[in-house]
Amino acid sequence: MSVLPERDVINALIAGHFADPFSLLGMHQTDAGLEVRALLPDATEVWVIEPKTGRKVGQLECLDSRGFFCGLIPRRKNAFRYQLAVVWHGQENLIDDPYRFGPLIQELDSWLLSEGTHLRPYETLGAHADTMDGVTGTRFSIWAPNARRVSVVGQFNYWDGRRHPMRLRKESGIWELFIPGAHNGQLYKFELLDADGHLRIKADPYAFEAQMRPETASLICGLPEKTTLSPERQKANGFDQPISIYEVHLGSWRRHTDNNFWLSYRELAEQLIPYVKEMGFTHLELLPVNEHPFDGSWGYQPQGLYAPTRRFGTRDDFLYFLQTAHEAGLNVLLDWVPGHFPTDDAGLAKFDGTSLYEHGDPREGYHQDWNTLIYNYGRREVCNYLVGNALYWIERFGIDGLRVDAVASMIYRDYSREKGEWVPNEYGGRENLEAIEFLRNTNRIIGEQTPGAVTMAEESTDFAGVSRPPSMGGLGFWFKWNLGWMHDTLDYMKLDPVYRQYHHDKMTFGMLYNGTENFVLPLSHDEVVHGKKSILDRMPGDAWQRFANLRAYYGWMWAFPGKKLLFMGNEFAQGREWNHDSSLDWHLLQGGDNWHHGVQRLVRDLNHTYRRHAALHQMDFDDYGFEWLVVEDKANSVFIFVRRDAEGNEVIVASNFTPIPRYHYRFGINQPGRWREELNTDSMHYHGSNAGNSGTVRSEAVPSHGRDHSLSITLPPLSTLWLIREGDA
Repeated sequence: MSVLPERDVINALIAGHFADPFSLLGMHQTDAGLEVRALLPDATEVWVIEPKTGRKVGQLECLDSRGFFCGLIPRRKNAFRYQLAVVWHGQENLIDDPYRFGPLIQELDSWLLSEGTHLRPYETLGAHADTMDGVTGTRFSIWAPNARRVSVVGQFNYWDGRRHPMRLRKESGIWELFIPGAHNGQLYKFELLDADGHLRIKADPYAFEAQMRPETASLICGLPEKTTLSPERQKANGFDQPISIYEVHLGSWRRHTDNNFWLSYRELAEQLIPYVKEMGFTHLELLPVNEHPFDGSWGYQPQGLYAPTRRFGTRDDFLYFLQTAHEAGLNVLLDWVPGHFPTDDAGLAKFDGTSLYEHGDPREGYHQDWNTLIYNYGRREVCNYLVGNALYWIERFGIDGLRVDAVASMIYRDYSREKGEWVPNEYGGRENLEAIEFLRNTNRIIGEQTPGAVTMAEESTDFAGVSRPPSMGGLGFWFKWNLGWMHDTLDYMKLDPVYRQYHHDKMTFGMLYNGTENFVLPLSHDEVVHGKKSILDRMPGDAWQRFANLRAYYGWMWAFPGKKLLFMGNEFAQGREWNHDSSLDWHLLQGGDNWHHGVQRLVRDLNHTYRRHAALHQMDFDDYGFEWLVVEDKANSVFIFVRRDAEGNEVIVASNFTPIPRYHYRFGINQPGRWREELNTDSMHYHGSNAGNSGTVRSEAVPSHGRDHSLSITLPPLSTLWLIREGDA
């Protein structure tokens, strides 16, 4: 006869308030003998089965009508492998008991997870289909050190938190359970009795797939195979390579015309990838694809960092999209958001009833601008979660680089806060020392573990050395967005040309600090929303002048030192601001040839020409790669400079930012000879006025601008020219 456990223990177990289910459930040696206990709500009969023979070796009696069963196994002294034959609603089911399996997380993993040095925590935590002791199922584990009880709930147990309470590993605060029969494709969540005794239902922070909003369940699925960057893709990320990035929001690049619904990952692979390739871009950058609850955040409030959003298809569909991009010769960058996360109940907020992932003090843990929470970068397990995620996208999806969002908001404690609204660091300063160390560590690990992958920082302040090694006091990024260049040049271009002479330095100032960082020149999504107007609509004048201004600006941008980034729609001069709820205005390219076609052709030619001439990209970050030829002609708003490659080959770039053509404009040059007009943004091919230099010009031994030889050329109105030396005069 079984001995009834304490009534309050059974009550606590059934009520979901019992934190140590393995001490009660499963097979145990007792003074009375070998005993098996199980919590099986709604069962009417339970037998213990010996799997080898299929023989019933003992019956469990129902000791509590709510489903608690217990029974001694006669003639057995030692624990053995067993199954349970359970009768539910008159039907017998043979199941494996989750509570007969030992601890899951190995000692080394537990140590590294607690220490914060487990580079790939996603391989241990979360849900992983597995086979244990010949039994197929899924092992679940979750970090929730302050929870009173954690259960797995899902399609395999009627979403009933009583059925599968987990084991707490006190040394790490991780809860774990192997559930036989749970398999890939099934939905699940974690049910927690939090530190305050409140019930919480949470999605898995490490879920590899998740439901699309408004649903929030996680999906059991296997890890993608590991991959490495090919030598070609590693080379394409190099400092001396042409990098021209097409930034895309997948939900609004193009939509189905009949219902305004998104294209799927596979449809995007068929339509977007060939377009980006044909346009000559080298890299495709995706706004965040992590699962997120609010469409209007554009993915910048991620809830499932490890799960590609289901808006456009499955995880395997996304892998197909990436594979297609790589086969087309495109590198793929992913917008990565370790700077904040949403407050939604199903996510990380107050995960176990405490501020586990976020700071408890809202002056440190709450973003006032975005109504989001800030990670506690001083907590080892949190940094583990984030660093592991960075490696996950690179190693498991083949992402070639990460663009890190809102770095300034991470590294300054007083970011967007008034006096008294922020907490100084331990030295009384405004720097977030923990976030700085996190970024340095992440960049170091990516460099060591994934050769060839790169990171790019969106950092809007003058923090020194963002793209310099930590040994030099830097953050260790490979590249930094040059937001100063972007603001200055757009401020200049929106001026009526008559006033540009008074703001000449806005176009030249970037070269004063160009050597301080490895810069990307971004015209990103942030510049075409929230009342800022489209890039085209910032240009002054009538329609002809606006398009001419834009073409001249693009010609300047593609020649200026720094890698390039253009947000979708800018390549054909979309007239309205970007709207994430609708397609780009592709209708502007329908019908006859027009100004929008001209801009699109120009961007394509800029990309291909930029890639063809090493002088335009090889020495972006070396002073030898750039030289002003004309820098002080404020009255005419003319700028002329040279780009140079390592072998001394030069490209001359000349811009006239007024609508007045400049005939016989003479300037000194370094290399006499015959120079071909390689690109002219005023060409009729781009719907310009077709002024220019009839293809080539020859230098003369006429001193100018401190040089012995010079060129005399026509500078078309509102234009940029690229000249290539073809040979001796």
